[in-house]
Amino acid sequence: MFLRRSAAALAASAVLCAVAAPAALADASSAPKDPSSGAGKLPDGRGLYGKADPKFDGVWRQSVALLALDAAGATPAPEAVDWLAGQQCADGSFTAYRADTGKECDPKKTPGDTNATGVAVQALSAVGGRSAAVKKAVDWLESAQNEDGGWGYTSGSPSDANSVSVVIGALAAAGRDPGKTVKEGKTPYDALLSFQLGCDAKVTKGTEDAKKGQFGAFAYQPGKDGTLAPNDDATAAAALAGLGEGLLVSAKGSNSALTPLTCDKDGDGDIGDGPEKAAGAGAAYLASVLKKNGGHLDSVLPGAEGQPDYANTADAVVALAAGGHRDEAKKPLGWLRENLSKWDKADDDPAAIGGLMLAVHATGGDAATLGGTDLLKRLNATGPRPAKMPDASDSAKSDEGEGDGGGTVLFWSMIGAGLAAGAGIGIMLSGRRKRQGL
Repeated sequence: MFLRRSAAALAASAVLCAVAAPAALADASSAPKDPSSGAGKLPDGRGLYGKADPKFDGVWRQSVALLALDAAGATPAPEAVDWLAGQQCADGSFTAYRADTGKECDPKKTPGDTNATGVAVQALSAVGGRSAAVKKAVDWLESAQNEDGGWGYTSGSPSDANSVSVVIGALAAAGRDPGKTVKEGKTPYDALLSFQLGCDAKVTKGTEDAKKGQFGAFAYQPGKDGTLAPNDDATAAAALAGLGEGLLVSAKGSNSALTPLTCDKDGDGDIGDGPEKAAGAGAAYLASVLKKNGGHLDSVLPGAEGQPDYANTADAVVALAAGGHRDEAKKPLGWLRENLSKWDKADDDPAAIGGLMLAVHATGGDAATLGGTDLLKRLNATGPRPAKMPDASDSAKSDEGEGDGGGTVLFWSMIGAGLAAGAGIGIMLSGRRKRQGL
């Protein structure tokens, strides 16, 4: 999902792309040294959000920032949109980051990244005015589709739940029907459902009760022996994608009950009835894990086991809200609000801040704020100020859809689009990447 580029995901993709990785690393090391790398400040006028080294996440965090601005009702600065569009390769794909956009992309050294391309499509579709770039990117994604209907981290690599989910969101955002994007008779939904732990799934070892508790979850990928292990990150992404949704989710008007997967005495279930029902089962699994943990998902990163995973918790909020489970979505959102001060990345990391804003937006709240914290102000401090800030009337909602939690955004004056386009504006860049990658 929007914060899916975690260290764990990158590690998994590194294994999948073992052949391409050495060439990609060689290309990165031989590329011209970019002044934005390392601890130094990014030069003014670049349009990029965040000052951390963008090598692994530049396109991702920029896309999330643009989506969050749209959710808050702000119009991004032209240079911010130009930065993202300028990262596109000639074949339509995006990589994690191009240090030298004047140099042609070399797919043999740095393969196109389906996740970066997918999230860029969503962001450029949201801001508008980039239809040619969006079409070119979608055409590339369709060309990279695997025979099982899905996508891997790079073109040709085995499909995984997270990559499939990001691309489904991209297709939907671009006006394409994911269910009609077919390769060898398989759709993206066919690939997505193959990662779900159903009644007949070959799951990892454990007691029967433990296995039942895993039903409805999604695995990142099958193990070598074909077994499926529940992955909260993959489940949040897939529960969203099963509904044909991207990262920018509009709040649903009604509140829907959860529908956990149930199996009859013969071990049959109803996951095969379609992606929406599969998404519902995934949402029910997420809700059960959140309840067990007291409102949050746990980290699975080495050395961080048992610690809260703030980013994936925000992902879960979006997935639950997308399914219309507003009451269930507000529970983890409340946990995030109460524990916001404990997440250092929420101070100045554009992907982390943007993810929180999208979570608030999905539940019907004002994306600019969370519990009195001005998230929009924090995001603006990491990159170019928007060309236009939201109107006062757009900021009358709180982070839970009522009250007066949005007044702080009025602190910022309206910035004319012409002034933003002048590129003489100093760009305040602070912030650290949400994590090296989700």
